Amino acid sequence: MPPKKANAQPHFYSKRFALICLGIVCCMVFLLARVGYLQLLNRPMLERQADQRSLRSTVIPADRGTIADRNGHPLALSVASKDIIADPFRVLQLHSDLNSPKWQYLASALNMPLSQLQQIITSDPQRRFVYLVRKVEQGIANDIGQLHLGGISSQHDDSRYYPMSEAAANLVGVVGTDNEGLTGVEKGFNTLLEGKPGMREYRQDGHGNVIGILKEVPPQQPPTVNLSIDSYMQYVMYSRLQAGVVANQADSGAAVLVDVNTGEILGMASYPSYNPNNYAGVQPKDMRNVAISDSFEPGSTVKPLVVMAGLARRMIRPDSVLDTRPYTVNGHLIRDVGHWPALTITGVLQKSSDIAVSHIALAMPAQVLVQLYQSFGLGKPTDLGIGGESSGYFPLHRERWADIERATFSFGYGLRVTPLQIAREYATIGALGIYRPLSITKVTPPVLGTRVMSQDVVQTVIHMMESDALPGGSGLSAAVPGYRLAIKTGTAEKMGASGKYDGGYINYTAGVAPASNPRIALVVMVNNPQAGKHFGGSVAGPIFGQIMGQVLNHMNIAPDALVPQTPPDTIINNGQKTNLIRRSAAAE
Repeated sequence: MPPKKANAQPHFYSKRFALICLGIVCCMVFLLARVGYLQLLNRPMLERQADQRSLRSTVIPADRGTIADRNGHPLALSVASKDIIADPFRVLQLHSDLNSPKWQYLASALNMPLSQLQQIITSDPQRRFVYLVRKVEQGIANDIGQLHLGGISSQHDDSRYYPMSEAAANLVGVVGTDNEGLTGVEKGFNTLLEGKPGMREYRQDGHGNVIGILKEVPPQQPPTVNLSIDSYMQYVMYSRLQAGVVANQADSGAAVLVDVNTGEILGMASYPSYNPNNYAGVQPKDMRNVAISDSFEPGSTVKPLVVMAGLARRMIRPDSVLDTRPYTVNGHLIRDVGHWPALTITGVLQKSSDIAVSHIALAMPAQVLVQLYQSFGLGKPTDLGIGGESSGYFPLHRERWADIERATFSFGYGLRVTPLQIAREYATIGALGIYRPLSITKVTPPVLGTRVMSQDVVQTVIHMMESDALPGGSGLSAAVPGYRLAIKTGTAEKMGASGKYDGGYINYTAGVAPASNPRIALVVMVNNPQAGKHFGGSVAGPIFGQIMGQVLNHMNIAPDALVPQTPPDTIINNGQKTNLIRRSAAAE
C-alpha cells in the first residue's frame, strides 16, 4: 500500500466559484434595480399609499359662541359633551364578546337595549364609522372610556344649554345635532356664532395610535353676541303673557318692549313656547315666534296716527268736537260699540270711536294715511336678521280705494302687520315723531333717526292717549299706580275660513310710558280669546299693566303721576301761626 501524501490540497473548482460570484452579482444588480425603481420611479405611488394608511387629518371645531343679554347674562351657551363612536370592523376583528358585562354597561350608559347595540355593530361588518349616540354628558363619556372597549371611541361635540328655557326659546332659537342654528337668533347669527374651525394633521400606526403630529391650526373662537334683551324683563313679559293667554283660553299671544330712544328691543315674548333644552317631539307651531311670524289686522291701535294726520293737516284742532252718530258708507253702517252723539278729539281716542276716525280719513286722500302708517313702521319688515319674520300685507301701491275701504283703513282693517311692527309704531310715537330702526343687539346711544311727524303734534296726541288709562277709558285695566301712561287698546275681528269676519278676535293694548317723558313702548297681543271677554282693554289690558308696572320699577323710572306735596298754608289765628296741610283727592 503506497504511503499518503503529507501536504494534500482540497479540490478547487474555479468554474463553480465563478458561477456563484456571478449569481451574487446578479442578485445585487436586481436588488439595486428594484430599489432604484421603487425609490425613483414609483416613489409618488408608494408615498401616496403610505399616507393613505397612516396619515390622518381632523377638523378641530370652534366652540359655538355664547348668546348673552344686554347685561352679560347668558341666554345660550355651550357645555362640554362627546359623541360616542363605534368602528364595527375593528370590534369584530378583535372577536369582542358583545354579551359581556362591559357591553351590557355600554348599552345601559347609552340608554339603549343591548340587542339594538349588537344590531348596530353586526349589521355591516365592513363599516368603519357609526355614531352610537350624539352629545353625551362628559361624565358618562368618561365612564365609557374607562371600559377600554376596542373599536369604541369618543370625540368632542359641544351641547347647547339655554338658561331661560321657555321664557326666551322662541326668540333665541335652537341648534341641530351638527350645532347649526335652526331657528331664532341661533339661525340668524349662525355664521358669527360658529367661529372658524381649526385643523390637525397626524400619523398613526396600524393600531390607530398617534405617532406624530405634522400640522395643527387652532380654531378661531367666535365672539359673544350681546342681545338688547334684558333677562329680567324677558322673564316678566313671558310669565305675565303666559298667565294671560291661559286665563283667556286664547290660541297664542305676544309682547314686545322697545327702548324709544335707541330702538333696542328689551324683551320679546311669545306663547305657546317650548323647552329648548329638550325639544324632541315639540310641534312646529309651538316653536314660532308669534311676535314676528304672525300678522294680523291692527284694529284701533292705528287711531292715534289718524288723529295725528288730521292735526298735522289742520283739518281738526285739539278742542274740535266730531259728530259720532252712526252713518252709512257704500251701503255699510259705520258705528261704535257705545253710543255718543259727539266726542272731543280726546274722547275719540278714549272711547275708540270708529265713526270719528273714519270721518277724518274720508276728508283726506287715501295715500295720506297709507304713507303715514308706513313712515311709522307699519307694513315693512324690521330686518332684525333672526329669520322667520312675516312682512304681512300693506296696500302701499294701491291706486283705487272705495270709500268704505278708506273708512275701515282708519280703524285698522285692510292691512296686516306683526306685533313687532306695532311696537315700532309706538316706539316712534314715544320718540315724539322720530323713527328709529329696531335692533335685537345692544347698541350704543345716541341713535340717529328720521323725523316723520311734528313733535308738537305727537306730544298733543300722547296727552290725549293718557285718557285711555283713566276712568272712562277703554284701557283702565292697564293703568299702573303712580305713572302716567299713554295707551291705546284695540280689537280686530279675525277673518275665518269662509272669508267672513267670523274667526274670533285679536286683542291689543299698546302704549308708551311714562307719558311725561316716554322711555319705553310696549305692545301686548292676545290671539282669539275664548273665555268670554274679547275686547283689548279687558283681555290684553291687564297683561299690559302687570308687565309695565314691573318694568318701570326695574328700570328705576320715577313715578310721574304723584301729586307733589303742597307747602303748608300759614295763617294767623289770635296771634298764633297755624299750618293747614292741603290734601288732594288722589291722596285720599
